[in-house]
Amino acid sequence: MRVLVTGGAGFIGSHVVDALRERGHEPLVYDVRQDPGADVRDSVAVARALTGVDAVCHQAAMVGLGDGVSDAAEYVSRNDLGTAVLLAAMAGAGVRRLVLAGSMVVYGEGRYTCREHGVVRPGPRAVADLDAGRFEPPCPACGRALGPGLVAEDAPADPRNVYATTKLAQEHLAAAWARSTGGTAVSLRYHNVYGPRMPRDTPYAGVASFFRSALARGEAPRVFEDGRQRRDFVHVRDVAAANVAALDAGSAQGTLTAYNTGSGEPHTVGEMAQALAAAYGGPRPVVTGEYRLGDVRHITADSARLRAELGWKPRVGFLEGMREFARAGLRGE
Repeated sequence: MRVLVTGGAGFIGSHVVDALRERGHEPLVYDVRQDPGADVRDSVAVARALTGVDAVCHQAAMVGLGDGVSDAAEYVSRNDLGTAVLLAAMAGAGVRRLVLAGSMVVYGEGRYTCREHGVVRPGPRAVADLDAGRFEPPCPACGRALGPGLVAEDAPADPRNVYATTKLAQEHLAAAWARSTGGTAVSLRYHNVYGPRMPRDTPYAGVASFFRSALARGEAPRVFEDGRQRRDFVHVRDVAAANVAALDAGSAQGTLTAYNTGSGEPHTVGEMAQALAAAYGGPRPVVTGEYRLGDVRHITADSARLRAELGWKPRVGFLEGMREFARAGLRGE
């Protein structure tokens, strides 16, 4: 299969290219890092790149929490306009197979259970609570403590920041494209992806990159809040393998199918920082109590559907992956 990989020179995209090649596919890289003219918002360039292509892995995106709303227009332009241009070009070129780099951020907060009220969905955390170090969201009905759990794909979307909003819009655009063209679309809702070639410390990098960059400078990783935020850290090679599995399996025509893509092993941010620092041999993490507006407290998802329907399962364990990541270089170093 000839596969166009947008963002194919980036962190996740480059691993997708490797995985496709290993499975006997022919990946074509479309990325402004390699060619300044390869912008997904350029309809002429995209149409040219789709010549002879059988499928698209759409990895190109502006990622991370960013800077509040000051860069909202850039997020929407790169993520949503770029996706719309790509999908329109695919429709014109007759390309009917798409795998989209989705994100778990579309859920907002994760799944919570109250002893009295069952499953509840807390709203955004109050600034006064965060300033006072009260990081756990309370039950919206009674104010009592909640127990975090796993989110399934049928959970309501509740994006809490600009980036999350654009990722949800990408899915809606892809679903509309699939209905209009009879194409097949899969959104892999990535969890906290980490591993070799991750971009180094920027406002748009993931928390693993921040910690790894600090260690490279000889500094202690700075852990926000109390370090007990639950996340699912999934290795980039496992994410790349999920992309190949989605391409090989396809999905129902005329619709978009979403799959949570995580390791299935929740860990706290503090645990990740400690494991990475120990593997690197650097200073122990420091818990700062700081926070970022727009961050959620806990978000871990159930990836059982991906395992059951596509036959995918993660291969890289948490400690093994952290040991490798501690030795790996970051992009830009």
